[in-house]
Amino acid sequence: MTVTFLISAIAIGTVLLFGCIGETITEKAGHLNLGIPGIMCTGTVGGCLFVSLYMSTLENPEGASWLLLILSSLFGACLFASLTGAIYAVITITFRCNQNITGLAITIFGNGLTQFLMHSYVDKSNFSTAGKIIAKSLPFAENSHGIVKVLFGHGFYVYLAILIALVTTFILNRTKVGLNLRAIGENTATADAMGVNITLYKYVAILVGSGIAGFGGVFYIMDYVKGSWENASTIEAFGWLAIALVIFTLWKPNISIIGSYLFGALYIAAFVFGNISFSGREVLKMLPYVITIIVLIVTSTMNKKENQPPQSLGLNYFREER
Repeated sequence: MTVTFLISAIAIGTVLLFGCIGETITEKAGHLNLGIPGIMCTGTVGGCLFVSLYMSTLENPEGASWLLLILSSLFGACLFASLTGAIYAVITITFRCNQNITGLAITIFGNGLTQFLMHSYVDKSNFSTAGKIIAKSLPFAENSHGIVKVLFGHGFYVYLAILIALVTTFILNRTKVGLNLRAIGENTATADAMGVNITLYKYVAILVGSGIAGFGGVFYIMDYVKGSWENASTIEAFGWLAIALVIFTLWKPNISIIGSYLFGALYIAAFVFGNISFSGREVLKMLPYVITIIVLIVTSTMNKKENQPPQSLGLNYFREER
């Protein structure tokens, strides 16, 4: 029971981790993207579409290549999620519209577009077969038990999320690109005066962040639920949890690894422990948001700058006002 619970917590946490990293990168550029739930949805349909197209070319779907399935799902998810993020970027960077309203509109648009495309244009007949192949764990862990199963009994996407989180942490803290990006988020006018290309950095941050967030949606469908589309509406809820997770982890991608697994454990606890009353399950489902609010209050009362959100977060930059 404990092993199964931990494995499920890590899997659900991986969905949140992709979304959290994507939103963190975006917020480091000074943009609060409330469209992440919708972007995760379009990433899902993109990855599923390309998997479906690949599977349709095979005479024997069960003989599909694991590598090609992974690559096709990654490419499709990144492409569709980045294109959706590009819409947000154009509206908020070029036209300098309100970021909050734009993000909410992107979420509604992304969710609706995903449902329409999945039900009208995507062949889901081979999803179960593709999902089983994509979700394959490391060879030596297939028949393992206990802690080995918990650590290594996952598919490729779980370890990709961890790698992306660590690489993102390194780039943000140890490279000139990361320094410039953080400077833009803290004081855009100062970064502009230093010669940093504000528009380029903002666009790249949003597109990259959106692409990474898109991986979370396709992972949920193709790995966690093994190709089932019945619970696809849950993806949007994961997007909102991912945004809350950014605050909980204090805008630090490395901390988001543990934070996402904690949120994942709290999320599935309400469903795993069947002896809990209805009110108890509802309380458990609320805990991630309650914890986030507590963290926000505590960090707001502290004077440590590194625990605060970027100062320019949510503010559009007007160069002529510099």
